[in-house]
Amino acid sequence: MIKQLKQITVNLVAGANVATILLMLATGYSDRLSPVSHPQLSSIGMTFPFFLLANLLFLFFWLLFKWRRAWIPVVGYLLAYVPISIYIPLNRPGDTSEATLKLLSWNVCAYGGNYKYENGFEVVLDYLKQQDADIVCLQEDVDSWRKYVFQKYREIYPYNDTTLFTNCEASMNGVGIHSRFPILRKERIAYESFANGSVAYFLKVGNDTLVVVNNHLEGTHLSETERSRYKDLLKGNMERDTARAESKYLVEKLGRASASRALQAEAVHRYVASHSHYSVIVCGDFNDNPISYSRHTIANGLTDCFVAKGNGLGLSYNQKGFNFRIDHIMCSEDYKPLKCVVDSKIDCSDHYPIACWLKKR
Repeated sequence: MIKQLKQITVNLVAGANVATILLMLATGYSDRLSPVSHPQLSSIGMTFPFFLLANLLFLFFWLLFKWRRAWIPVVGYLLAYVPISIYIPLNRPGDTSEATLKLLSWNVCAYGGNYKYENGFEVVLDYLKQQDADIVCLQEDVDSWRKYVFQKYREIYPYNDTTLFTNCEASMNGVGIHSRFPILRKERIAYESFANGSVAYFLKVGNDTLVVVNNHLEGTHLSETERSRYKDLLKGNMERDTARAESKYLVEKLGRASASRALQAEAVHRYVASHSHYSVIVCGDFNDNPISYSRHTIANGLTDCFVAKGNGLGLSYNQKGFNFRIDHIMCSEDYKPLKCVVDSKIDCSDHYPIACWLKKR
């Protein structure tokens, strides 16, 4: 009787492990689903790490109590290799001595200092001086002292430009580039958005023209109250009926935002594909996690630099409850990424900067 109960328990646990693996695969490969067609499923990629962890717990269980069944979670991880390598890549540290270009991308939170620094712009400027990047792409590169900011940037970069998407009391947003290479021209990529956008900058790098696409895709548009309720939901501080209603509301709202980003990502991909005769670097704040349709779409035909040469989770958005890598750098095949890092030591914005050292092939 006891032997039969043990066998039943083992079979139940094995079944639960297989179910977990199926969910891990479904969420891991969900970045193929267009949020326009499947808005309710657009955010399930955010749950991928939970199934990764659950499968790891099963692995520990089998190793402790029935080691011959450990092949089940191991096979699960092998099947999920692609999304795992995207979500948490593990690479050998790269040698940057051969780098021909360093690019840094950063959402600077409109130089607001992340409510920690009164002199937010000066903190950002000092950091950029230390980083000594060849090209700096900024999102929310806006403030009330426009002439002063450009005067300061000209001390370290001879070529500077900012494109404003909105400039009114209710909203001010734009992206900027600060470069050691001449800016030949710029083009705004056409797609619908009230306060976000993407701009392609054509730079003269030696005898070549490099197209750098700086993006700030659609945000979630969650209010502070909605963000607070989301955190309460994660902590389990809601009654069941309230939590169910709140979950439905958040899924619907996140789905609408994902659908907007999907169309924007498709526009960026079409633009990059139509300019494939140039060297291309795409970067910026995608407002989407690594397992998302937006990242997957823009990465099509490009090398995701953090996936290729980064290490770990690379969490670039630092607000509690929303910790994801939503800032990305990608390059065309004529550039080879040597090293890519997210610097979590600088805290003057709600984003951490992401930097990549590249070598022209």
